[in-house]
Amino acid sequence: MINKIQSIYQTSIAKADILSGLAPLILRLIVAPVMIIAGYNKLNLAKEEAGFFESMLADENVVAWFGNPDWGLGLPFPELLAFLAGWTEFLGGWLILIGLLTRLVSIPLMVTMFVAATQVHWHNGWFSVAPANPDTSAAQVFAWLGSDTAKASLENSLEVADRLDRIKSIVSTHGFPEFLYEKGNIVILNNGIEFAAIYFAMFLSLFFTGGGRLFSLDYWIAKLLSSRT
Repeated sequence: MINKIQSIYQTSIAKADILSGLAPLILRLIVAPVMIIAGYNKLNLAKEEAGFFESMLADENVVAWFGNPDWGLGLPFPELLAFLAGWTEFLGGWLILIGLLTRLVSIPLMVTMFVAATQVHWHNGWFSVAPANPDTSAAQVFAWLGSDTAKASLENSLEVADRLDRIKSIVSTHGFPEFLYEKGNIVILNNGIEFAAIYFAMFLSLFFTGGGRLFSLDYWIAKLLSSRT
């Protein structure tokens, strides 16, 4: 009986393998547009008045942010790093989207996300949006395991909830709540490493899986080359 169940399971997995490219495809469709628009906004591509050669350089404000130690990242060679980051995200995002050179392109994009997490977001903790309810916060799981950092995060959630209540009270009294809440509820932006870490994990997955079966140019190029040998 056990052998029969195992045989059925293995057969089902083998048949499902034809659609194994769906998971990489979904990852690519989620993360590629994020990278494309991030790179686009780091470069002069959004400026209509920029000339051809100027449009190939990083935006001056981005360069200043990369280099300034007081209100920016304080990194060396800010012009070079801003240029590399912008074009890595912009061109890398397009390559990820179509599934071309997926494994290779994932490497510099992982480096970019690692730098973003450690240099930009690290001091803000994990969450991108601060949880306002400790009962539904993911930190609760680690608090059950005895993490002091997670317990501090849950206490912070209570403070976040208090501030949100005050904001909503002010809006209710002096603002236009129906208009302001029409597109969604207000949140406290924590700007932690959450998104950078998630994108890093997605690129790491794509590094090991590649663009995926059927739905990437990598797959069809490899298939074409193998048919010629």
